[in-house]
Amino acid sequence: MRTRLILSLALSLALVAPAAAQLAPLPVGGVLGNVSSDVTGMLGRATGQIDASVGGIVGDAAHLAEARLDRLAALVRRNADAIERDAAGDPARRGELLLTGPTPAEIDRSRQAGYTVLGRDRLDALDIDVVRLGVPRGESLRKAQAALARLLPGAEISADTLHFQSGRTMPGGTLRPAPAVARPIATKVGVIDGAPGDFATIAEQRGFASGAPVGSNHGSAVVSLLQNAGVHRIAVADVYGTDRAGGNALAIARALDWLVGTGARVVTISLVGPANPLLGKAIAAAGRKGITIVGAVGNDGPAAPPAYPASYPGVLAVTGVDGHDRPLIEAGRAQHLDYAAPGGDMLAANAAGRWVPVRGTSFAAPLVAARAAAALDLARDVVGTLDREARRIGAGRQALAYGRGLLCEGCRRTH
Repeated sequence: MRTRLILSLALSLALVAPAAAQLAPLPVGGVLGNVSSDVTGMLGRATGQIDASVGGIVGDAAHLAEARLDRLAALVRRNADAIERDAAGDPARRGELLLTGPTPAEIDRSRQAGYTVLGRDRLDALDIDVVRLGVPRGESLRKAQAALARLLPGAEISADTLHFQSGRTMPGGTLRPAPAVARPIATKVGVIDGAPGDFATIAEQRGFASGAPVGSNHGSAVVSLLQNAGVHRIAVADVYGTDRAGGNALAIARALDWLVGTGARVVTISLVGPANPLLGKAIAAAGRKGITIVGAVGNDGPAAPPAYPASYPGVLAVTGVDGHDRPLIEAGRAQHLDYAAPGGDMLAANAAGRWVPVRGTSFAAPLVAARAAAALDLARDVVGTLDREARRIGAGRQALAYGRGLLCEGCRRTH
């Protein structure tokens, strides 16, 4: 009886706001390596406490929000030459601002005010133009962003905010091939993440950060889960590489543009960060082209702010469940929640090809992406098909923790 009461309290806390994506653990290897071990250990301690004691579940959920703030502070402090906070207090690439779809007059006014043009991007598949501006010498990103907003009222201005992977892989594991799947899925699925190891199902791969592509455990796990769920054509965009400011909004927008150009019809993004005008515009443009985008809701708990891309309109926001089909207590929140899928008590492959334990909403998103691709294989409406496949769990407020239901239950690999 006491256990049920505690679980009920925890679920109520998780439903204070709609569930979805937010900032989560840093990559296990590559980007921001000097803080990744601290971050991974921090999340491991929190989730370990959750697994060990149901009685502490509410306290641990609240602690995740505090851990997130500590993690961001450590990130900025240890990478001060590459990262600083923007006007909203979010980590972003140091000294750079983005102008989305600027007019020539806006660019000229920026130059006259001391901003320098660092580069121009044309995202052809998404029909978006972006100009990178360097802030005036000696001025902080926060102040320069506010000043530019006053100078160019109505312009789409943002910092190049960072996004983080929303799951963790464990050490160990064994070398085992993926089991054969009953029905191969032919629809191409794009992955925006770190690069994976060597997978036969990867049709194309490209880097969108310094040093990319570089194999990562997180990217490998996502790709292995897609493969295990039957996807046979996968295109991977590495937005981290060895860049300490990897996972930035511009890199993700460039990656999405490339994936749309390759013919990917579903894109899964297990990364989370703040709302960004450029990325929001890129997501919307992809949606207008019929691309299904799946986003993980992150692992900073229900007290953290809503995060993106899962919160953008049109994105399928996905949370994770454990081996007993209970929502992961560390799952975050977004402006909406669509589906749940396995995200804990399961195995996925790391960069070395070893199947290891994984946990996080990161690993639920590719399973939903696989089911979306399967629907497209049959020329079916994606959302309608997934709604019919999803198993409803509970009623009332309890059911809200699963969105419109649980998908891909048979996709969990445990041995």
